[in-house]
Amino acid sequence: MRPTRARTLVLTAVVCAIGTWLLLHLAYTSLPLLPWSGVPALALLAIAEAICGRSVRARLHGRGTPIPPIAVARLAALAFIGGLAVGFLIYVAGSVDKSSAYRSDTFASGATLVAAALLVAAALYLEYGCRVPNGRDQGAEPGAPPQSGAQR
Repeated sequence: MRPTRARTLVLTAVVCAIGTWLLLHLAYTSLPLLPWSGVPALALLAIAEAICGRSVRARLHGRGTPIPPIAVARLAALAFIGGLAVGFLIYVAGSVDKSSAYRSDTFASGATLVAAALLVAAALYLEYGCRVPNGRDQGAEPGAPPQSGAQR
């Protein structure tokens, strides 16, 4: 598995932003107000991932119990949530002065964007924590201690 590239995250966010903007252009007036409930949920996930990233890094460096590779999910793909928030924000930001609904949706989508960015940063930190330190045996079974010394 290779580290997530910034290009992949940006492309995902851009595609989602464009798709969201197009959908809102067609159906915004029939949608309810954007809920705020996603903001604390994303923020809590970001905190949990940052804590997990620190724990995983310590465990891979030999402090604590080893973890099997399958136990670590690659969650940086959540950039699409940020893309959705960007598309929503772009659509409603130009109409803030038209009604309180636009204004409310602008603030909610902006806060969702910030929370999604924090979640992506925490996911990247978790991914960074999953990198096996140099010198460890890459072919060993999950949870097996690293081999030391020369092979005979």
